[in-house]
Amino acid sequence: MRVERMTNEKFKIFLTFDDLLDRGLSREELWNDLPRVHRIFSDMMYEAGIELGVELTGVLLVQVYLLQAQGMLVVVTKTEPDDLEEDEDYIEMKVTLDESKEMMFSFADFEDVIGAGIQLYQLDVIGGSVYYYDEDYYMLIRDEDILHLDQDQVIALLSEFACATAATSHRLIEYGKEIMDSHACETIYRHFS
Repeated sequence: MRVERMTNEKFKIFLTFDDLLDRGLSREELWNDLPRVHRIFSDMMYEAGIELGVELTGVLLVQVYLLQAQGMLVVVTKTEPDDLEEDEDYIEMKVTLDESKEMMFSFADFEDVIGAGIQLYQLDVIGGSVYYYDEDYYMLIRDEDILHLDQDQVIALLSEFACATAATSHRLIEYGKEIMDSHACETIYRHFS
């Protein structure tokens, strides 16, 4: 579990799927076992509060984003309730679950981007976008790029060349440099195979 403060009232937690399994929670249970998810989230909030040196009381707005290959990104915003008296032991979590429609992988070397792009093209994937940001290359694959494939197969293939990352497409679009547009795998295959 990695915790990062965004503001005084907001922080984010990144968990890999291995982190979730260590806590006894599978991806499917996130959608089906809400009381258990609530207990695990309460424990995570407590751990994050200790790590950041923040006392978490009041209402916590918890937005959970399932990142297909990477794990889970949890954004927590601390708010003060208007109509409740201050109670040190009171914590209310309002949890929103959302599943990402994209995969993001980080590459240390452009040669690995080429290798992954060629392998994906041979599986009839023509889409994808490639970005350069903070001295790494990133490949963004959207659901519609791989509808004809088993998602786990694509994750396994990309994991041979890259690492799953918590970087979001929004961050890359805003701060990164787009190297190849939405037909990256086709472009890579045409120019480098």
